[in-house]
Order: sequence, then C-alpha cells, then structure tokens
Amino acid sequence: SAPEFFGQGIAHDEAFAIMDRAWDAGITWFDTADAYGGGTSETWIGEWIAARGHRPVLTTKTFNPMSAGADSGLAPDRIRRQLESSLARLGVDCVDLYLAHEPDESVPLADTVAAFEQLKDEKLIGSWGLSNYEGDAVRAVKPSLVQNSFSLLDQDPVRDVCRDEGIRYVPFGPLAGGWLTGKYRRDEAFPEGSRMTQRPGPYERYRNDRVFDALEALEAEAQERGVEMAALAFAWVLAVCDGAVCGPNRAAHLDPILQAREIELTDEDVQRIGGLFA
Repeated sequence: SAPEFFGQGIAHDEAFAIMDRAWDAGITWFDTADAYGGGTSETWIGEWIAARGHRPVLTTKTFNPMSAGADSGLAPDRIRRQLESSLARLGVDCVDLYLAHEPDESVPLADTVAAFEQLKDEKLIGSWGLSNYEGDAVRAVKPSLVQNSFSLLDQDPVRDVCRDEGIRYVPFGPLAGGWLTGKYRRDEAFPEGSRMTQRPGPYERYRNDRVFDALEALEAEAQERGVEMAALAFAWVLAVCDGAVCGPNRAAHLDPILQAREIELTDEDVQRIGGLFA
C-alpha cells in the first residue's frame, strides 16, 4: 500500500497465473485495495475478470494514498470518489465487501459508517467492514466483517470480540509475513527478497529465541503430520477464524494453502499449537 513500493510487486503474467490457479482450486473470493500498487492490483483483477469471464466475490479497501503526496483518509466525499475509481478499475458495478483499510482519527467513525451505508443503499457495495481496527470500534458500529492481522504469532484479541458480537472475522497475515513458513532460521541470514530484507519493521519483534523455539516445535509437528509448516500454520488460522486472506507471490505458493484445507485439527490440537506461541 505504500507509494515507495509501487511497481515492486509481482509481474502481470504471474498475477494471472495466481488467479487462474486459485479459481481452478475453488478459491473464488479475491481481496484487494485501491492503494495496492497504486491501483494496479484492482486493474489487473479487472483485466483478469474481463479475460476469463469469471466473477469472483470482491473485497476492496480504501484509506491509503494512491500516489506519493496524494490525499488519504475516510472522509465521506473521498470514500465515494475512491470507490468510483475502484469500480472502474475492477470493471464491475458493485463491490461485494468494502473495507476501511485503517482508522482515520480526523474523521468521526460515524461519518464513515454513514457513507458506507449510503453506498450500500445505492447498491454500489454489498456490505462494509473494518480493517486494522480495535475492539471498541468494532463493538460500537458492528461491521459485517473485520480484517485484522492474525496468526499464531499475532493472536489478535479482536477475534474474540467478533465472536462475541457475531461478526465475521477473516484476517490477513496468517503466515506472519513468511515467519510461519520456515524460511527464517535461527542464526541464519534472511533470504534475499524476503519481507525481512525489504520491509522488516512490522516483524522485528519476532526475532528472538522464544519465537524460534516455537517455530521449531511447529515444524516438528508439521513433519510428524507429513505436511508443510505453512500449511499447518494456515490450517490453525482456518480452525479459529471464519476464513483467511493469503497473499502468494507465485502460483506455487498456493500449494500449502490448498493443503491446509485438508488438515483436520481437534480442539485439543488448536489449543496446544496455539499455546506454543502464547
């Protein structure tokens, strides 16, 4: 979402390969945002829809600037302007789920919600939700869905708020920026091109012996089950949430996600595996 990273994402052909593989595997809900690639993500999804004739369920988001120095935020007039742009890039008349990408302290949440409700009444969006919000805000406005960061390494308490309030919780980051895939090893250099070499800030807190101990225990359990470590970590999230957003960089990265759907975890498994990282 940050303008300094625009143009550094995956290539067009690989993006199409990912969407093709996902669709063929029965993954038909695509998640994007107006700021991903400065609009490129929405544009390419729109091109894919037009080329393939498929219509996935669509989530997009708004808040972040579309280019360096551009405006941002959740003022009602900006929300409408950005949604109209998103619809044009996606080539659709309605977005199934529209999210506030993060809080805007300069705009009352009630004003943002009113804008969303108006767009819903006009059938420009199917429903609306919140991303990166705390529990108090979620309780106050009761969105259709919450999308926060959640994984074995980031067990967000807002998930429990959503469960209590009957709100769907479909998080992003189920593999914690690659930390739950096994790519980061104790006392080893981070792989070139990984998030820890590109934008390590959000994940620096994981670089400690306690986390590496838990990762090694998770890897041992995955090996006993004959599955990939990433698949087991993703399966754990699916067991405790209403779904999860994955962000593959290559079509092959969908392999552990598809494997995760076949892993069955008991309540005891969920508690024990989650406890490794508590």
